[in-house]
Amino acid sequence: VVILPLTASKTVIMIDQDRVSVDKRIVEFPAGICSDLEAHREESLENAARRELVEETGYQAKKMTPLTTGPSASGVISSIMTFFLAEGLTKISQGGGDETEDIHVHEVPLKKVDSWLRKMEKNGMLVDPKVYAGLYFLEKLVRSS
Repeated sequence: VVILPLTASKTVIMIDQDRVSVDKRIVEFPAGICSDLEAHREESLENAARRELVEETGYQAKKMTPLTTGPSASGVISSIMTFFLAEGLTKISQGGGDETEDIHVHEVPLKKVDSWLRKMEKNGMLVDPKVYAGLYFLEKLVRSS
């Protein structure tokens, strides 16, 4: 699941975290794996999205809306991603991930996200391409509201 958290004031909640596989910090939307642990074996996609949002960002959503589902890298792995729009956000904890993660939470106004992403890249971070897919949906939703 990939979560697109958007506040009522059109602020996007994003994260960055260290990814050992590329030896860099990566700017991402909060995301996670459904049914990844024994305690989550029967978990729905929406519940996984809710759990990951709180764990990584400290935000809880009143409303989770599925936006699209599709393969993440069909030439290499069989995983399927579902993007969720998270709305009605309330900060209930610090976030930052579990004991194996070092996640930093960022609150970025949607209208400033492009320049913010360029700044993160200049600071040596990589931007996950799913960020651009998610921003497409967020900008489309904001324009239609």
